[in-house]
This record gives sequence, structure tokens and C-alpha cells, in this order.
Amino acid sequence: MNRGGVMSKIGHSKSSPKVVLPRSVPGRRSVQLPRILMRIYIAVAAMLGVIAASTVAFFHSAESVSWSDAFYMTLITVTTVGYGEVVPLNTFGLRMLASTVALVGFGAITFLFTSLAVFFLESDLDYTLRRRRMEKQVRKLQGHYIVCGFGRVGRNVATELMNTNRHFVAVDPEEARFEENKDRFPGMLWLHGDASDDDHLAAANIEEAKGVFAVTGDDSRNLMIVITAKQLNPNVRVVARCQEVRNMRKMQKAGADSIVSPDFTGGMRIASAMIRPHVVGFLDEMLKSDKRLRLEEVPVPDDFPDTPVQKLRLRSPEYVLLAVREAHDWVFNPPQDYLLRHGQTIITMASPAGRQELEVLLADLCVQP
Repeated sequence: MNRGGVMSKIGHSKSSPKVVLPRSVPGRRSVQLPRILMRIYIAVAAMLGVIAASTVAFFHSAESVSWSDAFYMTLITVTTVGYGEVVPLNTFGLRMLASTVALVGFGAITFLFTSLAVFFLESDLDYTLRRRRMEKQVRKLQGHYIVCGFGRVGRNVATELMNTNRHFVAVDPEEARFEENKDRFPGMLWLHGDASDDDHLAAANIEEAKGVFAVTGDDSRNLMIVITAKQLNPNVRVVARCQEVRNMRKMQKAGADSIVSPDFTGGMRIASAMIRPHVVGFLDEMLKSDKRLRLEEVPVPDDFPDTPVQKLRLRSPEYVLLAVREAHDWVFNPPQDYLLRHGQTIITMASPAGRQELEVLLADLCVQP
């Protein structure tokens, strides 16, 4: 599919932001700064102490040695320059003193300059190491989700994934969004860049991903994310955000599995709040519950044997069976003799722990090879 043609059909596209890794991040640097400055203060104090002690030692080590000679001798010894010995080193004791001053002084200078180097490079090193650590974690993920765009909608998507114990990787060209929300999403995995770029989706391990959310504020970029995601992994499920209703068909043709228009959804929610307030209130309360109850769907595994519902424990304090989705039909509140088969999908009200419990229950009943 020609990308340029699709982009022109959707309308004006914002220019893709240039992906640049910043040399420093103010928030992170402000946290490390006190520790770095303390090292510099200690290094300066150690250096001044060595110079002072060495100057006094050289001054009293020989006769007719002035303070300026002692100070100069200290400097050329500490810096290992050795232009000329203004203090004669004609005894074993003086030579041992000069050797000690040279070793201790060189160590103090090294400590000072390494501390200064850390002051300027700490942010870059920490950023690089943390980025590589996150990339390694991302490569180990399987069945995770990729949130493309970390604006208001993307953060709400990430909150829901986090509350239901689902792994995700966030991708956004504005790194400040991640820094500003790191307390809200502890341990979050993220990548800095444009998600419509093949390399960034590949870095997010899209080959092993379960789904992709294209939720930036730009329809053209969301369309490009849909196209790129389907090219890299045709089997991945893609849910796209669409600002303009007239662009929904274009995204569908591009391969989006589901398209959500905030304006349309908002209008439906407002209407529902008027004509069915108790239902809306129930759903809102469910989202606020400490158990984080949700309406979940659990697919029946392919190697699952035909089993009557009555033989399954499909009701527990953590989940309740509501319906079963067949090929094109719904079976609400299925009877006890209803056969549960592979390829169906169970609709249940469950907590995150309940969803996992049900998945384990179905896996344990699968036909063993």
C-alpha cells in the first residue's frame, strides 16, 4: 500500500518529529546532583589537604627552603611534571616523602577529575544504561501491548492496562511525558520516538505483541501506525483512535481491527447517562472498586475438549460467567448442559486475579498431547 497516497487522502499531516536522544534530562539530573556535588567537594578538599600537608612537609624537610619553594615542589611532585627539584632530595627520607606525595597527590587529582567528569556525564551514562536495560526487558516480553502515543488518551489506556495487570510498552516522541508520569506508572517500559517508524515498533517487540493502540492526537499518524503495525505483524490486533469520523473507513481499510472516535463515544456516554443512569453508575463504580472488577473476555484454548459448563467451576469470588461468544452468536447466562468448545470466548466479570485464575483453569483442562 502506498503510504504517501493514504496520507494525502486523510488531509494535512503534521511533520514527523525528529527522534533525538537528549543529552540530559532535568528531572533525573536534579536527583543525582547532590550526590555528584558531594563527590566534587570531597575531591577538592582531599586535593587541598594533600597540597597543604605536602608543602609543610617539604618546608621542614630541609634547611633554607622557603614556603614558595616548598609549594612549588609540591605542585611539580603532585602533578608529576618534574621541571626541577628546588628541594634537594639527597636522603632516603626525602625521596620517600616525594614518592608518597606523588602517589597520594596523583590519586587526589584523579579523584577530582573523575568526579568532574561524572558531573558532566552522569546524566548521559545513566540515561544510556537505563534505556538499554529497558530494551532488554522489552525483548523478553510476550503477549504485551504497545501504546503508541502517551497523551491524555494514551495515559488512560496505560492506566487500564496497569490496573488489570497487563504488560505494555509506551512509545511517544515527547520524552518529557514519560518523565512527568513516572510516579504514576512505576516500572513502566517506554521508548522515545515516533511509533509510525518501523524501527520503533520493532524495538517494542511487535512480533510478540498481542495488541497495538494507535492513540496519538493525529489521525494521519494513527493511520501510519496501523499500516506499519500490520506490515510488521499481520496477526496483531490494532485499535485506533480517530478524531474525524470521516477518516474511520480509511483506517478500517488500512487494517485497523477496531476504531474508536472520542466524539462518537462521548456522545453515546452522555446519552446513556441520561436514559440509563443506573447502568452507567454501576459501570463507573465497577471501575472505582478496590478489586478492579472488569468485564473481561477469555478465549477458550484450541486444544480444549468439549466440556459441559456444569463440570467447570465458572463462578468464584473473583469472577462470574456472563456469556459465551460463539462464531457469530451470543449465549447469555449459558445453561449447565451447555458445551464449552475451543474457539469460543468466555465473557466474565472478573478481577485481574480472577481472569488469571480462569485462564489457568481452562489451560489445566486442555487435552495433553
